[in-house]
Parts: sequence; C-alpha cells; structure tokens
Amino acid sequence: MIKAALVDMDGTLYDSMPLHSKAWHRLMGEIGIHAPEDEFFLDEGMTGEATINKLAMKEWGKAVSKEECEALYARKARYFREYDAPEVMRGAKRVIDELMSRGIVCVLVTGSGQNSLLNRLEDDFPGAFPPDRRVTSRDVKNGKPHPEPFMRGAALAGVRPEECIAIDNAPLGVESAHRAGTMAIGVCTGPIPADVLKAAGAVKVYGSMDELADHVDELLAEDARAVRPYFL
Repeated sequence: MIKAALVDMDGTLYDSMPLHSKAWHRLMGEIGIHAPEDEFFLDEGMTGEATINKLAMKEWGKAVSKEECEALYARKARYFREYDAPEVMRGAKRVIDELMSRGIVCVLVTGSGQNSLLNRLEDDFPGAFPPDRRVTSRDVKNGKPHPEPFMRGAALAGVRPEECIAIDNAPLGVESAHRAGTMAIGVCTGPIPADVLKAAGAVKVYGSMDELADHVDELLAEDARAVRPYFL
C-alpha cells in the first residue's frame, strides 16, 4: 500500500525552472562558462555546488572551492529573486489536495535551497510540507541522482521507500527516486520528453500535473512492491 508521496519542488510544485535556467545561464556567462539554457533543465535536482562543479570541470578541467561555490550559488539565487515570482504549477494544488484527502503523507524532496520558494510552501500548500517533512540541498550529502534524497524523504515520512510514490519532472530526480526503491512518477511540465523520464526509471509518466491529479486513485491502487527497485 502506498502511504507517502515524495514530491519535488521546482518544475513540479512551481513553474520555476525557466527562471532557474535563466539565472544559471546568466551566472555562467559572467564567469566564462558556456552552457545553453536547456542544459539546466537536464541538470535539475543537482545541488548548486554539484551543478557549478560539473560545468567547471567541463569548461576548465577543475572544480572550484566550496567557498567559491557558495558565493556563486548566492549570486545565482539573487538573480532568481530579481525575476517575477514563479506561479504555482497548474494542477499541483489538485494533486496535493487529492493525496492529502486520501491520508497520504506528503514530503518535499528538492535539490534546491532557494528560500524564496521554500518560504512560500505553507501559504501555497497549507499543511502539506511542514518544516520537518522537507529534504532540501542543505539536508543531504549527495544530491539527485543519488538515492539519498528520496531515501531520506521516506524516512521522514516514517515508511519504507517501497511504500512511497515519488513525483518529479526531471530525469535526475526520477533516477534518484528509482534508485531509492520508490515508485518513480514522471511529469512532463517542461521541455524534457516522456521517453527521457521513462529511461531514467519512471514507472508512469503524465503529461501535466492536472493529468496526474485525474489519476491519483489509479496510481494509489498500484502495488509498489511489483516495481523492481534499483539499489546501489
């Protein structure tokens, strides 16, 4: 029986990924790293430090210090805040309401540490994601696609990973959830096609959060144990 839902934030609860991508692209251009905006959709779910060092290694052949990563990520976060606040993803409230009405415990599992969104959660999704049911970039040693974020999310819900569904819009998030042993659910809310999410380990892929909301009962009736988990 499914007892908990582990839910991503950017691109799943909020339509924020275009702004994140824009902020990352601006920062990288300023420090001399060339990366197209769409690349950041594929890297979604990584911690800020991992994102910076991945691109630094590719461009310069070396990582940057932890202190420099922190300064660069703070700069990127400032750029993000300069844009208009992102809207709640269409259909996201319906999904969370449907899950909560059926007694499903919701846990946030995000690779972000962006307070400008984290501080909105209680207003936009009342009661769904209290502070003690949130996994952010500050709470893990290994970000997505490592299984740690979703394994920690299941622990916060007080259930086993195989008793969870995980909802994510990015391939790294889906892979993380799949590797953790949860039933990984992909949602196409951006430019990432369904086949990429399926290849990352999604058991089911929905075309929008509204479509997912329409199928909550069907989804919760699935036997998560039938989904072969992948462990390191």
